Amino acid sequence: MENKSINRQILVYVTLAVMLLFALFPLYWMVNTSFKSQSEIYNLTPNFWPKGFTWAGYEKLFEKGFLGNVRNSLIVSLIVSLFSIAVSMLAAYALSKLKFRGRKLISRGILYAYLMPRSVLFIPLYMLVSSIGISNSIWGLMLIYPTITIPYATWMLISYFKTIPDEIEEAAMIDGCSRVRTLSSIILPLAAPGLAATFIFAFTLCWSEYLYALVVITKSTDKTITLGLADMIVGDVFAWGPLMGGSIIASIPVIIMYLFTSKYMVSGMTVGGVK
Repeated sequence: MENKSINRQILVYVTLAVMLLFALFPLYWMVNTSFKSQSEIYNLTPNFWPKGFTWAGYEKLFEKGFLGNVRNSLIVSLIVSLFSIAVSMLAAYALSKLKFRGRKLISRGILYAYLMPRSVLFIPLYMLVSSIGISNSIWGLMLIYPTITIPYATWMLISYFKTIPDEIEEAAMIDGCSRVRTLSSIILPLAAPGLAATFIFAFTLCWSEYLYALVVITKSTDKTITLGLADMIVGDVFAWGPLMGGSIIASIPVIIMYLFTSKYMVSGMTVGGVK
């Protein structure tokens, strides 16, 4: 029995190692390509390690103002994600915990709003920001992106709030807590994993969005990170070195965010909360 258990553990670890290798290989290839020269990248026989390290790809990125694109994406993604969480947690709490007529209809409407194709909406949304006078700026994106993130975040948080037992909220109200106090002191701390996960996904949606940014932004100083990477492609010429370097830089904030919030993304915080 012990030998079978050891063999099973070995099989599990070997399988995980192979899966990890497949998952990390694209990231390794991005790093590998970013340090190669353009001629070495186009070799018919690929090299798994650069023959000569070069910073030409990163230098081209900095020359084109890619750090400004990163700054713009950070500003837009953080502001929109925080605003979306603030609005969505109130809407999700009302739809999951309060009893009122039309609740299911509103919940389905939120889901349908998220599933609406972006290619259908970008023209009217562009007309909206143009009429307001905030087109060709990151303020226009801050107005448009909540149409993506708020329906998604609300739908996610509705499902999470439903997993919190109603008995906890009832016990708090019996002890004299108001609805607002119960939400702020009881429900939101218990929903911290869901809020953290939803914030990360909302941030990622804004960080990787391309279509709306392409339609709204044409000024180089206000372009986001996706537009900055797209500018590396001129006609049929792909600047793979700068593209891979920019992709690595673009992935760093998301990786850091996942690392810092991973401890909150734990399920079962409410298990045992009710006697």
